[in-house]
Amino acid sequence: MADKQEDINKKILEGLEKAYQKMIEFKKQKNSDLVILQDGKVVKIKPN
Repeated sequence: MADKQEDINKKILEGLEKAYQKMIEFKKQKNSDLVILQDGKVVKIKPN
């Protein structure tokens, strides 16, 4: 049971990483700002 949960967790993390990379590429193509949390504040940064 623990192995199955670890496998699910691994797949979730891999999916999140893939989605993050796709978002970065999309933002670069559209030259759009990324909105992130930095030092407890919401800030906009360029994806480059």
